[in-house]
Amino acid sequence: MPNNLKFYIDGAWVDPVVPNVIPVINPATEEVFAEISGGGAADVDKAVAAAKAAFPGFSRVSHRDRLELLRRILAIYNRRYDEIAAVVTQEMGAPLGFSRDAQIFVGQGHFQALIDVFEHFAFHETRGTTRVVKEPIGVCGLITPWNWPLNQIVCKVAPALAAGCTMVLKPSEIAPMNALIFAEILAEAGVPKGVFNLVNGTGPEVGQKLAEHRDVDMMSFTGSTRAGIIVAKAAADTVKRVCQELGGKSANILLPDAELDRAVRQGIGACFINSGQSCDAATRMLVPRARHDEAMAIAADEAGKQVTGDPLAAGTVLGPLVSQMQWDKVQRLIKSGIDEGATLACGGLGKPEGLNAGYYAKPTVFGNVTPGMTIEREEIFGPVLSIIPYDSVDQAIEIANDTVYGLAAYVQGEDMAWVRDVAVRLRAGSIYCNGPDIDFTAPFGGYKQSGNGREYADFALNDFMEIKGIVGYGN
Repeated sequence: MPNNLKFYIDGAWVDPVVPNVIPVINPATEEVFAEISGGGAADVDKAVAAAKAAFPGFSRVSHRDRLELLRRILAIYNRRYDEIAAVVTQEMGAPLGFSRDAQIFVGQGHFQALIDVFEHFAFHETRGTTRVVKEPIGVCGLITPWNWPLNQIVCKVAPALAAGCTMVLKPSEIAPMNALIFAEILAEAGVPKGVFNLVNGTGPEVGQKLAEHRDVDMMSFTGSTRAGIIVAKAAADTVKRVCQELGGKSANILLPDAELDRAVRQGIGACFINSGQSCDAATRMLVPRARHDEAMAIAADEAGKQVTGDPLAAGTVLGPLVSQMQWDKVQRLIKSGIDEGATLACGGLGKPEGLNAGYYAKPTVFGNVTPGMTIEREEIFGPVLSIIPYDSVDQAIEIANDTVYGLAAYVQGEDMAWVRDVAVRLRAGSIYCNGPDIDFTAPFGGYKQSGNGREYADFALNDFMEIKGIVGYGN
């Protein structure tokens, strides 16, 4: 890519202030396939200054013109769809079909959903003689992760643009190439200079500098809870708004009346999707104790069908994990499950047979997992399922809620009244009943240490707005 060693600042591709090359590794081969530049404080200063200068003008661009801008961006995104999918497969190892049908598709879906709600979005209302106005918050720092890169970039950039904000994006340095294409798309669509800026680099060198910056009015961060805490602390001195979508340890309660075979196999999919590298993955499956062994056997059978291998090969379901660091973490947690006495139903330590190069992990199922085990408490971020037996639905709900996280939860059963009753008792931002289709208009975000704020559609748009009351406006 011609711009891989540059940043996009103030409408132009520019060199970093201090050269600093970061290799980008293909996780399927463990080989470097590209290089990017890593930025620093001086690059952040340039990008923030450009965004600050652009804000007064862009914040007053009409609703109609911003809507047309979003439509142009989506049209160019659609034209470059397959190109983005191929890059995502290279940099994060997602099977090519999954890149097309999921990774890039969700970015497209969120863009269209945002356009649909923005078309009729009300920026003001009247209450008596008071005019209540929603206004863009200002300069926004956006930090996005590697696991669903287009999903998170679109879910931040699109509503920020719609709101009339200006921004600086720091994508993950692990999977940055798709963001460079995205910057090219925005440039071609005619986003005014300074409105969108991109600086690549690490969290400490770029992300933290954004969070600390006095001219940044808001931080929107997606990533681990550990990193989210660092961002929040860095932002605290300037009292800027911080919206965070962080880690998860989502429970999947199979009610006693659930059709077990279907529910367990569906649960494997909800856990292993994206090689288990999803913050809302259904990693804790709670089943009635009397049916535990049956559930464990079904789960092991379904896990064995998850073809793991070359992301470019037809039929591959699970690609590699994204990095050596991620692979090492997953291995450590699998070992902890074995050492702490959980039943290893399938998978385990090491790489799948025949896969010597690449960060591949075995699809793994543990049974007889008890509350308090490390694999029951910590976010694994790999294809690892923990099956936990319960004696009553009340106990299942208690176990499900007994976590520092609260991003998502899942409920499966035949009696929808029962499913709904359990759903409202779960302490999480998103509850999925019986494996529903994706809803691009539903709010997404966490309780507790899974974050704050909400993304998707108008929920995201509102997060990028300030609310002003003009009292006496109607007198």
